[in-house]
Amino acid sequence: MFETIKADIKAIFERDPAVNNLLEALLTYSGLHAIIIHRFSHWLYRHGLRTLPRLISQLARFFTGIEIHPGARIGKGFFIDHGMGIVIGETTEIGDNVTLYQGVTLGGTGKEKGKRHPTLGDNVMVGAGAKILGSIKIGNDSKIGAGSVVLKDVPENSTVVGIPGRVIHREGKRIHPELDLNHTELPDPIGEAISSLERRIRTLEKKLADQEKKEGIDRAI
Repeated sequence: MFETIKADIKAIFERDPAVNNLLEALLTYSGLHAIIIHRFSHWLYRHGLRTLPRLISQLARFFTGIEIHPGARIGKGFFIDHGMGIVIGETTEIGDNVTLYQGVTLGGTGKEKGKRHPTLGDNVMVGAGAKILGSIKIGNDSKIGAGSVVLKDVPENSTVVGIPGRVIHREGKRIHPELDLNHTELPDPIGEAISSLERRIRTLEKKLADQEKKEGIDRAI
């Protein structure tokens, strides 16, 4: 457990340019506090206890704003940036060197039994406010854009944005060139549909005008 916590602390210095020293990380990083507490509650959970680990996780939620079910399996080098509002469900599995930003939900979609939460591979990054729901898999080295809602499996080395989430990069190649992982310019499906209708209406209006003009010329002849 202690080697894993060391890797979690190391991850802060590797991924957060704002950290200044070890003391600051230990005293002020709520994400680190949450994962350290989770490591302990998960150990108790694996040894057959249920109520005490849940109580510990609720106390951690009260103090950090981060809710991690003690049943969740989380690999080493886990980094939570800021973290307020993060929710991680009971059957969630998270690989090594994963980064979550504030407001992320790794949750279920209803009252399913058994495995009902996501599995994240190694080196995955999940942007602020993203929701990954259901027993789906996010492949290694993938990125989930801020505010995205992911309901289907994501291949390895992919970038996903939008509602519902769409793969825009895979293996370094752009799938949708018009989109990118710009957290301030994520896709707007409703806006895209309206724009498409407007373009269609303009095309039909032009065709109608051309037809009326042609009929007018024919009558004049």
